[in-house]
Amino acid sequence: MTVILLVVSAVLLFVSLWIVIPAPNTVLLVFGVGAPEMSPALCAASIVSLVLAAILGAGVLGRIAMVLSIGAVVLTSLPIIRFAASVDDLDAAMRDGLPHVQLHGAFDRTSRFRLRDFVFGVSTASVRVTRGIVFAQPGSQSLSLDVYRPMDAANHPVVVQLYGGAWQRGVPGDNETFARWLASRGYTVFAIDYRHAPRWQWPAQRDDVQAALAWIATHAGEHGGDASRLALIGRSAGAQLALVAAYTNDAPKVSAVVSFYGPTDLPEGWRVPPRPDPLPVRPTLEMYLGGTPETMGPRYREASPVGYVSSRVPPTLLLYGSRDHIVEARFGRELHERLRSAGAVSVLLEIPWAEHAFDLLPNGLSGQLSLYYVERFLASTLKRAT
Repeated sequence: MTVILLVVSAVLLFVSLWIVIPAPNTVLLVFGVGAPEMSPALCAASIVSLVLAAILGAGVLGRIAMVLSIGAVVLTSLPIIRFAASVDDLDAAMRDGLPHVQLHGAFDRTSRFRLRDFVFGVSTASVRVTRGIVFAQPGSQSLSLDVYRPMDAANHPVVVQLYGGAWQRGVPGDNETFARWLASRGYTVFAIDYRHAPRWQWPAQRDDVQAALAWIATHAGEHGGDASRLALIGRSAGAQLALVAAYTNDAPKVSAVVSFYGPTDLPEGWRVPPRPDPLPVRPTLEMYLGGTPETMGPRYREASPVGYVSSRVPPTLLLYGSRDHIVEARFGRELHERLRSAGAVSVLLEIPWAEHAFDLLPNGLSGQLSLYYVERFLASTLKRAT
């Protein structure tokens, strides 16, 4: 029994270490993303391991198991301890960027964290789902979208969702829980596809997003959507595309944009990659844009949302993890500062313990925080009654 406790405590400590140690490669990045988000479960397991080691452990192995369990308890407690203090900062950031935002009201997410959702997953009401609608066929490749909509037939605000994947992978069905949850809250969600690098390079992806938006402007009503109230939500690579489209597209007009850890200044991202660099960033950008900033400077500038900042861009919500080692939080801060200086509406929410792709686990700490604030941002910017 002591040997089993030793193994369990060692595994818990190993997983917990990535809450504070940056992951050097994509394999360990899984722990870097997941461990902080699942820290309540890991902490509970570590406490159980500690108690059992104290009761049943004996000799050197038992004492080692106790020490390892104590280390795991301490590490997994860090995001939990920071959660309450961070909520005050995030609330203040919302009010600062959107002075008239309602943080209380008839929202689905009445609290920033629900234990039931953490254990059983984020619950959603029944929604209608239509998959595989072809909206364009560029270069002999069919591009499709999925639609998630409320059960009633009323005209709902439209949310266009763009998946991440380093511009090289992903499908419209990614982040389905988030899309279903939005639809259950009264939004018609169009989850769209776009062509992938390295076969297709910029500006193919931008053109695909524009084609999708043009299709949605014409067909939103057929799916219960009101394209005059339209928001874009993107993650990572999809966030870069969402920001560029929101800041440059005129038809349909974008009313709001949400960026989950999106690249904003691509030349700077190439020049100063993160350390460690688990993706890695430079080859990813070169496959997307066809070269380096020296050889493909115009493409890097055209694909950088920071180059389109003005007072006329739609309200922007930026969500970043302070521990992001793929798209560092400094890029969100830079865009936020430029938007505010230009007189645009911008909200920056930086989650201290979070890594890149923190919302891949919607029931985790950062995932639930994201749902809470995104719900309020969309209600405010799309003028949807709560």
